[in-house]
Amino acid sequence: MDSLTQRLPFVMAVYRALGTGMVISADSPIDDKVRSAMESLIEDYEHVLSRFRNDSLIAAIGKAEHGGSFDFPDWCAPLFDLYDALFSATSGAIDPCVGEDLIRLGYDASLSLTVTQDAPEHLGALRGRAVWGRDVTRHGTTLVTHEPVQLDFGACGKGYLVDLLGRMLQSSQFVIDAGGDLLIHTEQPISVALEDPEDQSHAIGIAHIANGALCASAPSRRHWNMAVNERTQIAIHHLLNAIDGLPAQQTEASWAYIPANATLNLARDYPTAVADGLATALFVSDVAQLQRTFDFTYATLDESRQIAVSRNFPAELFLRSA
Repeated sequence: MDSLTQRLPFVMAVYRALGTGMVISADSPIDDKVRSAMESLIEDYEHVLSRFRNDSLIAAIGKAEHGGSFDFPDWCAPLFDLYDALFSATSGAIDPCVGEDLIRLGYDASLSLTVTQDAPEHLGALRGRAVWGRDVTRHGTTLVTHEPVQLDFGACGKGYLVDLLGRMLQSSQFVIDAGGDLLIHTEQPISVALEDPEDQSHAIGIAHIANGALCASAPSRRHWNMAVNERTQIAIHHLLNAIDGLPAQQTEASWAYIPANATLNLARDYPTAVADGLATALFVSDVAQLQRTFDFTYATLDESRQIAVSRNFPAELFLRSA
């Protein structure tokens, strides 16, 4: 079989997009007009939704002493719809207001990786942190707050940008790779290694995908330690349960797959965003609960190195299933 480079020889690389970079491979040239429009969208996207930019709309919400009414672009509507659905499906475990918890745990705009002294007293909705739908109310693409709220749309945001960019491509075949979040439209399946979170040079399986979105989540690339005392440290990472504000501990990695022929509106129109959000939700929510709202296939790797895999997940797995 021809290599991906031979099949999709026209490549556009976007460095540091959403903090991770992005590679777009296509079977036809990406002309200057489309390239410029895609770069402009990425800039607008970060200017609106990045909590790592001091000049973003998200940053303004976090600085608003008495809250306010904040108008987002129309293209944010499906993203907010998806967060409404995930918040409901996970009983609040996925919540964009988790940004405050991430900041207290050190995953702040400067990436200090330093846990604040008062973090244990304030983490999570259980301890009074703002909650999506209660402390942030939504009217279409307008969000209303009454105090500073630190929002983070990272659970779905990268995947959603991939979907928006995919709509702009004029190629019949393409792959968008945004740091492990993949949107694939090809005539013949491509092979994707499922990275072992304990050894990034090895794979625990190989997925074969022609049309759909595959997204992965794991704390292995973004983790740090918090000292409990002189002898004890606990591992901290960015995949939090928004209810208690604490990092998920029982899952090492997750993969969620949405096929291109998905029937539900959000999954059909924004498959990468949905797969991205579900890969995170698999760390903090029961699969059966998620499947009542979303139609997807998945694999998860737990702390005992056992894999749980759903029927029809498009991969060969090398580890023993749970």
